[in-house]
Amino acid sequence: MSNPVIETEEHRALRDAVAALGKRYGREYFARVVAEGAHTDELWAEAAELGYLGVNLPEEYGGGGGGIVELSMVLEELGAAGCPLLMLVVSPAICGTVIARFGTEEQKRAWLPGLADGSRKMAFGITEPDAGSNSHRITTTARKDGGDWVLNGRKVFISGVDIADATLIVGRTEDARTGRLKPCLFIVPRDTPGFGRSPIAMELAAPEKQFELTLDEVRLPAEALVGDEDAGLLQLFAGLNPERIMTAAFALGMGRYALGRALDYARTRQVWKEPIGAHQALAHPLAQAHIELELARLMMQKAAHLYDAGDDMGAGEAANMAKYAAAEAAVHAVDQAVHTLGGNGLTQEYGLASMITAARVARIAPVSREMILNFVSHQSLGLPKSY
Repeated sequence: MSNPVIETEEHRALRDAVAALGKRYGREYFARVVAEGAHTDELWAEAAELGYLGVNLPEEYGGGGGGIVELSMVLEELGAAGCPLLMLVVSPAICGTVIARFGTEEQKRAWLPGLADGSRKMAFGITEPDAGSNSHRITTTARKDGGDWVLNGRKVFISGVDIADATLIVGRTEDARTGRLKPCLFIVPRDTPGFGRSPIAMELAAPEKQFELTLDEVRLPAEALVGDEDAGLLQLFAGLNPERIMTAAFALGMGRYALGRALDYARTRQVWKEPIGAHQALAHPLAQAHIELELARLMMQKAAHLYDAGDDMGAGEAANMAKYAAAEAAVHAVDQAVHTLGGNGLTQEYGLASMITAARVARIAPVSREMILNFVSHQSLGLPKSY
């Protein structure tokens, strides 16, 4: 896949370096880790040592001083090598960004250096059983009790809680002036009393496990609140926009990997006189998948540049579009790759069939494609809401 002209020489060098790291591990390493029920600790540690995990975090806290532009490149290239790191979406992209932008000096010093060097991880808890994509229905509440906060509620489909030192929980506090509930973010250390987790059995081959969380009278000190109590929505979307951009990067990497496997096969597999890739019935769908991935990548880069430039409104629209486009492109690329290989596409040897489920995750999480279409129809096109 060619490098877009909008990337600098430094960006191309970053892509090449990360691609080389990913190639040293590759899909066989990833598959072995999944089969063993283990985690990608070795890859995480080496990526951290090379400075890739914290490339978006401020230099004064041990990061690389870049932005989501650079971090999305890291995730995309690892995914294209067959060994994506899902926790890159959660730990440095969401939690690291929120703390860097809105955390107190104490919170920044406590968390950012560890997130940057990989020695600490954070999970992100927003999804709830009854709220779905409607963040206004979040029922996890936080009340003040003296100088403390007390949280109660449930969360589902929270990634990597077992390997995270803390989870950034989205709760709701009551506005003393209006009585309305408003979102706020709290850092909840893993071993906090009342903070429970149980694994969710998933039909998904991934090192990162999914969990349901319970918060039963979880007592936190005042300094667990991130940022301003009255700026919850701004802080929340400071994390959600990078999440969408990074999900796009995750999907693009997956699509590129699947397409690469299909191309290798189509160039060499010979049934009649010519390799099967010479037949337009296979060549054209693969070309279409390549075009769709390239277009989605350009949208992702636009979203990342807008976000890093501080244009939160513009980034919100572009991030949703990028996530939508990348998810659709990845699903198509994976499906066409499996189809190109025929029966071999369903074997463990080629490792593509498991990606059918993985690719659909990008259509569903962190927000469904239908909700993105709602956003675009309302916010971009000015059409009325149906809800």
